[in-house]
Amino acid sequence: MTLQVGLLYSRIRKDEKLLLTELRERDHEVTKIDVRKQTFDISAAPAAFDGLDIVVDRCLATSRSLYATQFFEAYGIPVVNSHETAAICADKVQNSLALEKAGVPTPATKVAFTKETAMDAIEEFGYPCVLKPVVGSWGRLMAKIDSESAAEAILEHKATLGHYEHKVFYVQEFVEKPGRDIRVLATDGEPIAAMVRSSDHWITNAAKGAETDVFDLDDEAVALVRKASDAVGGGLLGIDLMEIGDSYTVHEVNHTVEFKALDDAVETDVAATVVDWLEGKADAAADELEVTA
Repeated sequence: MTLQVGLLYSRIRKDEKLLLTELRERDHEVTKIDVRKQTFDISAAPAAFDGLDIVVDRCLATSRSLYATQFFEAYGIPVVNSHETAAICADKVQNSLALEKAGVPTPATKVAFTKETAMDAIEEFGYPCVLKPVVGSWGRLMAKIDSESAAEAILEHKATLGHYEHKVFYVQEFVEKPGRDIRVLATDGEPIAAMVRSSDHWITNAAKGAETDVFDLDDEAVALVRKASDAVGGGLLGIDLMEIGDSYTVHEVNHTVEFKALDDAVETDVAATVVDWLEGKADAAADELEVTA
């Protein structure tokens, strides 16, 4: 079955090129939708969207992703990931609450709205602890706080920044991981592949230069990936785990996940496996439409 696939993007990176190549090799028709040039009408879908079987959201900007996914769902066009999943994953507070509610082990976290109450939270955790932006990726604007003076300086800096999100103080315990964390790419909770990201720096994101290598998931990790995926609504997700002794904690679930580093680290053809899943999602959506028609 030939699909008409919409690729919503703001920049074509290696990740998107891998997906585009795989889709076209299978003779699927691809409509590239540059979100920077697109307008959305509240009453009717643009003509460019006619006939689309499924849309893949690859927007870099969180705000664009959240609004665009709402529009596609309003137009009755299946989109991955869903707006619900995007909204939960895009906000670290919602992400942490969803994991906690589902019983997924996740680092202890406190949220405050003033410098004074944030300082109280930091003192309760003790030093070091971690201060993160509620929205953000690639390890940016994260701070490991090692002392009272550092905490005061960072809180003052954030409080003077203009955007309201900087006045939401997301404080988390510092997890003593063994110099690495684990990134798992999963589709509706089923792991495609996993890698470790190792670095001498406490932030072990591949975007920060961490070294990557394949990681074999044990049964506990697989179960946690499924549980974390269900907690945020499923989809194509990057689920980040840290090792704590012989167990794990899940510190984040990502919804517009990059996978180029994973593709380089593992033998699995990541793009091909993702497209297999997309074909299944599109078929399921078409079957559901026939039933409700």
